[in-house]
Amino acid sequence: MRWWFPEAVSTYGLQIDQLFSVILWITGVIFFLVEGALLWFLIRYRHRPGRTATYTHGSTAVEIIWTVIPAAIVVWLAFASQRVWSHIQGPPPPHQVEVEVQGEQFAWNIRYPGPDGRFGTADDVETINQLHLPVNQVVLVRLTSKDVIHSFFLPEFRIKRDAVPGFTGRIWLQATKTGQFEIVCAELCGLGHYRMRGFVTVESPEAFQQWLAATTAEQAG
Repeated sequence: MRWWFPEAVSTYGLQIDQLFSVILWITGVIFFLVEGALLWFLIRYRHRPGRTATYTHGSTAVEIIWTVIPAAIVVWLAFASQRVWSHIQGPPPPHQVEVEVQGEQFAWNIRYPGPDGRFGTADDVETINQLHLPVNQVVLVRLTSKDVIHSFFLPEFRIKRDAVPGFTGRIWLQATKTGQFEIVCAELCGLGHYRMRGFVTVESPEAFQQWLAATTAEQAG
């Protein structure tokens, strides 16, 4: 789906893209078949001088077919979607990094635990709109909001999750490519919504640890 979506840079991005492609192809084929049949009927049974309408009761066999086939497709898609959903939303794999993301009007507050490994202590590392992640490592994100509902959207990672005041959500991700990517808010959260923009920097684990150590020292004064 490179022609439709930005490049996927998370481990489950390809699964989401493949599921989207399957649904798009199925609905696309059905759309053209139905519209083609409609067009054929419009032409085939159009009004002509001297032709009289006839009544038909229909076909039970045809009705069963056009009921069973869509039902089977929908059930198959439900199971396929559930597998992907369970993988993403189920218990996360063991993580190497944990980070807290708090949305507020109009910025993303990023916080890493300091050397003590705990959030909410004096040695926490804090940034605004700058999220650093190590490549090929599992990261657990604790997501919340300070004021109104925001939506934490990382297009390249195929992540979009509401940040809700009073509730801490959980997201896990594993980046597969280094680079800089965008964080946006996908929820209209106020007059400054348009400028609620941040960046994700994915780097090597060594570069990430160097950045974390340098930022810790800088903020410690």
